Amino acid sequence: MIQRIETLGQTLSWQKMLSESFTQIQDLLDFLQLRPADVNTSEEAAKQFKCLVPLSFAERMEKANPFDPLLLQMLPVSAELQNVEGFVQDPVGDLKANPIPGLLHKYHGRVLLLTNSGCAGNCRYCFRRHFPYQENSLSQSEIQQAIQYIQEDESINEVIFSGGEPLLNSDNRLATWISQLAEIKHVSRIRFHSRLPIFLPARITTSFIQAITSSRLKPIMVIHSNHPREINEEVRRTLLTMHKAGVLVLNQSVLLNGINDDAKILTNLSERLFEAKVLPYYLHSLDPVQGAAHFHTDETQLHDIYKELCNSLPGFLVPKLVREVAGEKSKIGLNPNFQL
Repeated sequence: MIQRIETLGQTLSWQKMLSESFTQIQDLLDFLQLRPADVNTSEEAAKQFKCLVPLSFAERMEKANPFDPLLLQMLPVSAELQNVEGFVQDPVGDLKANPIPGLLHKYHGRVLLLTNSGCAGNCRYCFRRHFPYQENSLSQSEIQQAIQYIQEDESINEVIFSGGEPLLNSDNRLATWISQLAEIKHVSRIRFHSRLPIFLPARITTSFIQAITSSRLKPIMVIHSNHPREINEEVRRTLLTMHKAGVLVLNQSVLLNGINDDAKILTNLSERLFEAKVLPYYLHSLDPVQGAAHFHTDETQLHDIYKELCNSLPGFLVPKLVREVAGEKSKIGLNPNFQL
């Protein structure tokens, strides 16, 4: 059983806090006062895609509730072992958009750097749960190859740091990469796709903010939150800190069966985000990745939920409903002409 280290969060490094993460199903169940009989867990699913849950995120889960929406996003279950037609290992066509190791180039004007393979937590619906990270690690020589690729393509004006989890890199490493990108005249923006501000808000340190705001490049942070209960007071303060530092903060969510497939939940999420100066950006239809079919919401229900969401919020708080389709030049909008 993992025991939380009794110390002030301000004096405990985020790396040490990350080391407290749950990596065993039974430890997580014990912490949440649940029995194996309460939930349909699977050790085989955890072997295929390991169980990894930050303690700070687990602390927001309701004890003794097997249907907690935060828990259901993270718990390996037997449904992941089912082979469902249409659910594949590369649902968004990453492998065909991978011209050099560690770089994806799908859309005009921007490229994505796979800065590392690890994550702070393994969301069970992750569309890259089968991605061959071992062939796409960014070593020193490969990051230079990626920098050269960006330098030679003047159409690229934005570089997206992804992974894995880009914020697992050190501040010094991020600052070095950003400095190199800032020397490329046609690059004007850097973007981070990260779950860490939600999973482990202590990661957003003064040093990190300095690393991403000290160059001429405009920094954008796209966080990933699916449910309003993910945004506790510590997360809210962290998001406000990034906003005050001049970072544009956006949120993307995934519509997940049994977790946030309800317009009231999504409305509350948008309101909670806005309180923290975060704008809702995307609401994704689930990527059909093998192992995640149990999170799928059918098209009719998806549109009904979105229509109610549009009727409940001002347009600037309604995320764009989208789907990513392998081979397409942009995400596909699914908004069936609802008036915002």
